[in-house]
Amino acid sequence: MTRFPSRRALAGLALSAALAVGLSARPAAAQTVDEIKKKGVLNVGMLVDFPPFGITSLDGKPDGFDADIAKELAKSLGVRANIVPVTGPNRIPYLLTGQVDVLVASLAVTPERAKQVAFSDPYAGIRIVVYGKVGAAVKEPADLKKFAVGVARASTQDVSLSAIAPEGTNIRRFDDDASAVQALLSGQVDVIGAATPVVGEIEKIAPKGAFDTKITLREQVHGIALRPGQDDLMKAVNAFVAQQAASGALNTTFRKWLNTDLPELKKPAI
Repeated sequence: MTRFPSRRALAGLALSAALAVGLSARPAAAQTVDEIKKKGVLNVGMLVDFPPFGITSLDGKPDGFDADIAKELAKSLGVRANIVPVTGPNRIPYLLTGQVDVLVASLAVTPERAKQVAFSDPYAGIRIVVYGKVGAAVKEPADLKKFAVGVARASTQDVSLSAIAPEGTNIRRFDDDASAVQALLSGQVDVIGAATPVVGEIEKIAPKGAFDTKITLREQVHGIALRPGQDDLMKAVNAFVAQQAASGALNTTFRKWLNTDLPELKKPAI
């Protein structure tokens, strides 16, 4: 006969879980440059499912534009980079709970995110678009209601789509961009919200003329994210971004991975 936990036991488990979540959710203490140098390593959260910004190399290591930037940032601090793979939904929690020191994770600078994290000056920029089957006629937001729309959960494209989609639009949220792309390619959805680098990757593998860009949702810039209060580290990060931009190294790295020059990078008012 199977024995089930008593209500008291279940209540105890629930309380323990709640306490564990509460403890893990506490923001980590601010870190300084000296503390990171003493540690000898900069733990960097990075997406590995957002090519060409974040990918996994053939030997199983994080790679891409963001990986190159993370390594150069660590080098500028005189330490090595330890790149920690994160996802769209968990990247900010990883930062706030101290599992990483900074995020170089294709994180768009938005007012909503600025309430949780501190952003450096922009180091990259892209467009967010609605992209999908050629036969899916999406010329304005109202047209989205006619189709199944895929998007990576908690991403900038999710926020952008949710803001303009008519009530009742069938928005299917996936764990990451790769899953949303697969849903488009397999016909589970008609269109997706995607960043232009993702569109570029789709067009490398999709039948020619099968998909096209419908409308632009927004243009965004990416910032390196820190916990609030890491003022000393932020100063060093901004100095790194400025040096990379002034020397041309930032544009060179961008061209290496995206085959185009950096767009104009202006930090939005937040």
